[in-house]
Parts: sequence; structure tokens; C-alpha cells
Amino acid sequence: MTAVESTQNGNLRGDMTKFWESHSNQASLEEMMLDTNASTLSKEELPEVLALLPELKGKKVLELGGGIGRFTGVIAEQANHVTTVDFMKSFIDKSKENNQKFTNIEYITADVTKLQMEKGSYDVIFSNWLLMYLSDEEVRQLATKMLSWLKEGGFLFFRESCLHQSGNAKRQFNPSKYRSPELYNTLFQSVSVSGSGKDPWGFDLCFSQSLQSYIKLKNNRNQICWLMEKRQREVGENHGFATFQQFLDNKQYSKNSILRYEKVFGEGYVSTGGAKTTEEFVKMLDLKPGQKVLDVGCGIGGGDFYMSKLYKVDVLGVDLSGNMIEIAWERGRSQADLPVRFEVGDITKREYPLGSFDVVYSRDTILHIKDKLTLFKRFLTWLKPGGKLLISDYCCGEPPHSEEFKAYVKQRGYILYTPQQYGKLIEEAGFVNVKAEDRSQQFLDVLNSERNNLANNKQEFLKDFTEEDFNYLEDGWSSKLKRVGNKDQAWGLFYAEKAQ
Repeated sequence: MTAVESTQNGNLRGDMTKFWESHSNQASLEEMMLDTNASTLSKEELPEVLALLPELKGKKVLELGGGIGRFTGVIAEQANHVTTVDFMKSFIDKSKENNQKFTNIEYITADVTKLQMEKGSYDVIFSNWLLMYLSDEEVRQLATKMLSWLKEGGFLFFRESCLHQSGNAKRQFNPSKYRSPELYNTLFQSVSVSGSGKDPWGFDLCFSQSLQSYIKLKNNRNQICWLMEKRQREVGENHGFATFQQFLDNKQYSKNSILRYEKVFGEGYVSTGGAKTTEEFVKMLDLKPGQKVLDVGCGIGGGDFYMSKLYKVDVLGVDLSGNMIEIAWERGRSQADLPVRFEVGDITKREYPLGSFDVVYSRDTILHIKDKLTLFKRFLTWLKPGGKLLISDYCCGEPPHSEEFKAYVKQRGYILYTPQQYGKLIEEAGFVNVKAEDRSQQFLDVLNSERNNLANNKQEFLKDFTEEDFNYLEDGWSSKLKRVGNKDQAWGLFYAEKAQ
């Protein structure tokens, strides 16, 4: 850190101290949450946050920014031990008073930027409204420390106000840093520490989502929480990026890539056939009002808005690409009346209660996932009895495959099966009434139609994109047509049910 940066961070710490000294006279809930409606907010927000935490039973938990202890005691009821830290002594004193019945809580008054803990000593770290009071460099340094403090395979949960102020408390000045969710993703996934074995350890995203309580009570979608896992990184496993999410957002699904794909697939869509195939496939589900749908790999949300609007269903769209979800969130602002939610999430790490959904729906996404069988078993547990599964996905034809196709699959990081093999995996996972269809001819028809539409509307396309973008898409569609025509690549449609 340079002398200038050190001085800037020192000034920031002083500003933050002054800020909280002026908002901690009573050590009240209203002061801590910086909102006159804190009691109403907390009643809905607290259980929502707690429901998103990983398993705490028998765990050792470090709580940063613990405040007056509104989460501390509830966590202590489940955990084996809780260390709670806050830099305002009045808040720590109030937390001791509020949680005096617990004997498994250690209280520390300290500035987290100077906090030192033993490496590998905690199973879970919980942070609530803390990072926005640190500089970017302080967040990076703390992220590295938290990574080292966690046991291997441990979890970090943090929640922040993003983009703008949320509380309505009057403030003479406000030194808080309302970062974008993307910046938090970058800061946390850029750090690493050494551990057992030769490969470094880093944070992998499990999920990131808006708190529904703030959407409901304040129409505020910018209260964002994250769950990250400490995971060993095999050098080279993510095409030169620290995490697979970074590969997706920086390479395959940059914002420019997403929007130019949308020009081909149609407004709101980044999957084969756009609205037309969505309408055809969704009809197979016989959706009923009030049913709950999980869309795995939801992209920018066109299919989710369609299902919710036409069939009156509740939809949760999940995608690992932060760029996809950011666009979906933005599109959702004009359709706020629809019961559609989105989250950035790794579906292989996400946990939902048993029997949460009537339908699991996925379009051209699972091709990225290696252990499909385990994922399909998870789908089965998340479905209600009689629930339905519908997937379209890239597949491969029967071998042998061309060297060109093998190189393409490796470059994209795809894991492909034949439609028949894919269907067998779904059966092996425990689904019944499995239907596995090779839709490659339909794929060819759609690809030809999309390529022709792109060519016929070139001038319209070039109003928003470059000639290079146009050539990239034209070459991509021509290559797909060649791969499918040569029977290297296939397209499968899969329908299955969970037994009653």
C-alpha cells in the first residue's frame, strides 16, 4: 500500500468513527439499522437472512459488524461458539445485555481492519452491513484475512447495501461506499491463500440475491447478500480465470456478448429458438396458477417473465453469470408486479428446502456442469411429489467425433452426452416417465432461421453493434450448423416427473 493510500484509508477510518459515534448514542435498533422503521424491517428481514445461512449446528462462527447483537443470539442458539466483533463499544455493551443468557459468545470491540484471528479457526463467517464502511483496498485485505480464518470448505456470508442508501435516517454526512454487486464479486473472487496441497484456496460463489423483505417493504432491490465457500482452486481449471463465474462473465457471457446474442434469439432470450421454443416447451408443463418454478440457467429472464405473466406462476431464476442476472434485474424493474425473482448462483452448491418447487426448468445450461447425475438427484429432492422436470440442452452425436468438434467442446468447457445417455442419467437420478428426444432437426431449422434473420436485419444490427460482432455471430451460427449437420453436435429435449 502506498503512503497516499494509507493516508486515505486513515481518513476514511476517522470519518467512519465520527459517523457511528453520531449514530450510536442510544445503541438502539433504529440507530444500528439507520432506519426509523427498523422494528418492522427486522421482523421480516432477520428470519429471511437466517434462512440463507449454511448449517450452523456444532459450528464455530465469527460475526463481523455484530452491532447490538440482533443476529448474535439467534446464531448462538445453533452454533457451538460465536465470536462477535464490532468497533463501537456501545453496540458491544448492548449486545452483551441482549444476549446475556448465552455462555458460548465471545465479545470483541475492535476495528476489523486491525483484527487478527488464528488461521483455519472458523467454520462460518457472518458479516452484516460492514464492508460499505471500508475502502476497496480494505475490503480486499479483509477478504484475504477472512479466507485465511476459515477452515477449508468453510463458508462466508455477507450482506451489503449496494448502489444507493437504503435507511431513511437523517445524516449530516455519509461516508458509506455503495458498491455495485459486480465489484463485490470481483473483490472477493480475486483473493487467494495457500493451504493444504500445492494449489491455492479462494472463494467460490454459492449464491447472491436481493433480500425479499426489502423489496416487499421498501421496493428496494439493492440489499444484496452473498454466500461463498472456501474452495481449493486447481490451476488452469477455469480457462485462466480464478473462478468459473469469472470465465463466464469475462469471456463467454460478457454484457456485449449477451446483448448481441439477444439480437439473434429475440428480446429477453439467450437460448435456442427464443420465444417460439419457450412457448412450445412450456406448454408441456401444464402450469397452474400459484405453482412455483425454478429456472436453472435463466439467462436474462425472458422465459421467466413469460411463464409468470401467462400462467400466473411464481418463478425463481438462477444463473451463475452475474452479467445475465444484472440484465434480468434491470428488465424486471418494469415488471415488478410479476412474482419473478432472480439470483446469481451456482446450482451445484445451492440448497433449497425439500419439495420447494412444482417445476424445474432449464434451457441450454447444464452442458456446463460435469456431475449431471448428482445435479439431477438434487432436482428430484427440490421437487414436490408429482413435480415436473423439463430441460433442453446441447448434446453430442454418437462417436467418433471430429477433431474440430472435440476442440470446440474443450474450448467452451462443455460436458456433453448423447440424448439417449442424457435421458438415462435422468432415470438413474430417480425420475419417472422420462422422455428423451433428439431435437437436432428442429435445432437445424431454428439455426437456419436465426442466421437468415440476422443477415436480413444486418443494418438494424449495426446500429447497436459492430461489423466484428456481426461476423462473430454469423461465423458462430455457420459453425453450429456444420457441427449439427455432421452429427457431431445434437440438441436434446427431456421431460420427466417425480413419482407421486
